[in-house]
Amino acid sequence: MRLNIFSRLLFSYFAVIIFLGMINAYSVWALHRLNVEVNVIFQQDRNGLDLNERLAHSLESQRLSMRRFIVARDVAFLRPIIDGQKEFEAYLARMSSSVDTPEKKDALARIISGYDNYRTLINTQIEGIRTDSGPGDLKKPDRIAGDISDDLKALKGMYERDTGLRMAMLQQTAARSQKISIILFATAAAFMAIGLFLNARGITKPLHLLREKTREISRGVFEGDLSIASPREVSELAGELNRMCEKLKEVDSMKSGFIAAMSHELRTPLASIKQGISLLRDRIAGPMPDKQKRIFTILSEETNRLIEIVNTILELSKMEAGMMPFALRYDDLPALVRRVVDEMTPLIEAKKVRVTMQFGGQEDTLPPVRLDRERILQAIRNLVGNAVKFAPENGLISIDVYRHNGSLEFSIHDTGPGIPEESLETIFEKFHQSPVRSSGPIKGTGLGLAFVKHIITAHGGSVWAKSEPGKGATFIFTLPI
Repeated sequence: MRLNIFSRLLFSYFAVIIFLGMINAYSVWALHRLNVEVNVIFQQDRNGLDLNERLAHSLESQRLSMRRFIVARDVAFLRPIIDGQKEFEAYLARMSSSVDTPEKKDALARIISGYDNYRTLINTQIEGIRTDSGPGDLKKPDRIAGDISDDLKALKGMYERDTGLRMAMLQQTAARSQKISIILFATAAAFMAIGLFLNARGITKPLHLLREKTREISRGVFEGDLSIASPREVSELAGELNRMCEKLKEVDSMKSGFIAAMSHELRTPLASIKQGISLLRDRIAGPMPDKQKRIFTILSEETNRLIEIVNTILELSKMEAGMMPFALRYDDLPALVRRVVDEMTPLIEAKKVRVTMQFGGQEDTLPPVRLDRERILQAIRNLVGNAVKFAPENGLISIDVYRHNGSLEFSIHDTGPGIPEESLETIFEKFHQSPVRSSGPIKGTGLGLAFVKHIITAHGGSVWAKSEPGKGATFIFTLPI
């Protein structure tokens, strides 16, 4: 089932939202991890280092107060020692919650054990001094205090090392998160771009085909063969267009059949009228004045013109129906051009038009081409005849035949009134004429160029016109070599 345009757009926007949501979710997760690491550094490691500094300071303060007590034998120095012991034990209790590795726990256990021994010795010394039962020796307590200081320094190094490792890990995590975020964004952008391109292409390509089909219809091609994979609305439109083409084809076929039938029926009475006029003009029925003879001469010429139009319509009908036979053989195109120009020499001289012909370059021998001699002669006669008709008196007609892109190209240019740009396509259709050329004293039927187009197309070539109003017109056709 094909999705309609609304569903495609909705799906595209939903996919974009999903991609952006995934990127945002990863960014939130990465920030959470960074936040956890930062909290460990600032709440655990920094707290452990701070307690380590306080423990070292408290121990040193206790040692200093003990020395003063021994020297002065003043009980006033006992208060700082007792307060320092309570403070040291409180710091040890707080630090127990900040150690997170077995190594740190072992170091803290040594500190606690050493301080228990140190406190016991200090309290014994204090009691001995107060009862005058001992001299107050500090060598052993100082040695134990030194060991405790060394353990505190070692524990501090552990915290600094772990802080450094966590900072390095934090930097690596941030860099990795940044890289992954960039990759995710680039991947999402690529998928979104591809998806949006395919989605837009799935809509614009069928519309482009519909536009091309409408152009074909405007040129009179009514083949209902449009089959495209597209959204439902466009597919339904293509189906309606095909049905319209079928109807137009039926109407065009009816029109062509009617014209062909009428043309065929007109040939017999026209031939009878022509014969009767010829007999009257030749005075078979008796003498007649010269004025009546001139009238019969005009009637005879117009009858011939009508018969020519009828024959052209019939031939066009045969070509459109694919029933016109073509006898193709290799022939010399320049020779056919010379023959047509020779045939039209009286008309050219009467119009006082100068004709120039050029066939290839000086060293370029044009090859023969496969063509139907009589049909190509008809096409060239139409083009040369048009050029002579519309070229002004004492004007110029240039005819060129040359090799171009694997084809033989025929070009004829006149210095007549030219053709408007909007008429360059339609002049090759039946009964269509350029407004500039049909408004003058020389009028045609609008069948000659249509006839030329059918002949050249049947030979596998193409025909077109170039012109600027007031600067003449150029008609070109190609024949494959």
